[in-house]
Amino acid sequence: MNNKIWRLTFTAILTGLAIGVGLYASNLVFDNLRSQNVLADNQRWIYWLVFGLSSVIFGFALGRFIFRKIESLGDQMRNMSARDKIAIGLGLALGIFLTVAISVVIFQASGKNTPMAVAIVLLTGVILSYLTTAAALSMREELHFYMPSSPKEDVEETLPPAVFKILDTNVIIDGRIADIARAGFVEGTIYIPGFVLDELQHIADSSDGLKRARGRRGLDILNQMQKELTLVVRSYDKMAPEKEEVDSRLVKLAKALNGSLVTNDFNLNKVAELQGVPVLNINELANALKPIVLPGEEMRVAVVKEGREQHQGIGYLDDGTMIVIEGGRKALGETADVIVSSLLQTTAGKMIFAHMREDDGGTDYDRNIRSYTRGPRTPTRTHRS
Repeated sequence: MNNKIWRLTFTAILTGLAIGVGLYASNLVFDNLRSQNVLADNQRWIYWLVFGLSSVIFGFALGRFIFRKIESLGDQMRNMSARDKIAIGLGLALGIFLTVAISVVIFQASGKNTPMAVAIVLLTGVILSYLTTAAALSMREELHFYMPSSPKEDVEETLPPAVFKILDTNVIIDGRIADIARAGFVEGTIYIPGFVLDELQHIADSSDGLKRARGRRGLDILNQMQKELTLVVRSYDKMAPEKEEVDSRLVKLAKALNGSLVTNDFNLNKVAELQGVPVLNINELANALKPIVLPGEEMRVAVVKEGREQHQGIGYLDDGTMIVIEGGRKALGETADVIVSSLLQTTAGKMIFAHMREDDGGTDYDRNIRSYTRGPRTPTRTHRS
């Protein structure tokens, strides 16, 4: 309500000033035309009406526009820290003082207060006020001991390293972060940048069906996490430049917040590490948690399908790692005891070669390697390492 009253008052004052200027201008124009015998004196009201209505419209529009800008500036000032406000005040005071000192010299040099001298003084005042304010803001860290700070700032400055866990778009869509956080393995504040949320919204609105499904999945996961966990959204986005790509903004935001990036994006992981930003990669976490299998170890595996070679069967561990079982075709659809023969790390993931426990001869390792590495075919559902 207070803002509405101030808006109406400011608009009314500016509209009144505009009407006064408009009527004064109409009199000047009319007197000039009347002196040239172009118009008669009884036609003055026409100019008053035209200039008056134009002034009302112009003053009303200008008043609302200027007040919106002032209101926006006031909101920014309220969100500033006490140290920034003091720095701006000192900068403006210094700029005004220098402007007054320079104006004396300008007016003495011009001999009188000419419009040109006034314009030069006003322009000089704006430039000096901007420069002194910018200089004061840039020195606010150096003036730390002379400027008070709010308790909130003191808390933020004493935050321990990596207290913020910043999620990127891919890790939200992946979904595993929700289970990891729910299990208590993510400490500190989980932060969702606004530009990541905007990117998710853009993906969810895509015309491509697959992208749209991925985006909606990410939004659903965030909604679920919001109900079960404490999330912070958009609060510190101003610390990252707006005119940059999402990955670059994520890295700079993590550096500014002294936090860690949570991602499964290989390229973002490498870029962040190069810039000294801690990264929590959930793919690396999954690899660290996968079971360790050694040659000669026995295990029970469900044989779910036939292999490429004769007598072979295929099974999978709980984490998705594929097991090629020599002699396993006869146990298709059953759970069999197998002995691990060897392991193979490929670009598609890790594969385990095993043979049935009652078989003495084991597997033809070289033949299995050729079978599962030749051609463009790669095993599906293998565990990424």
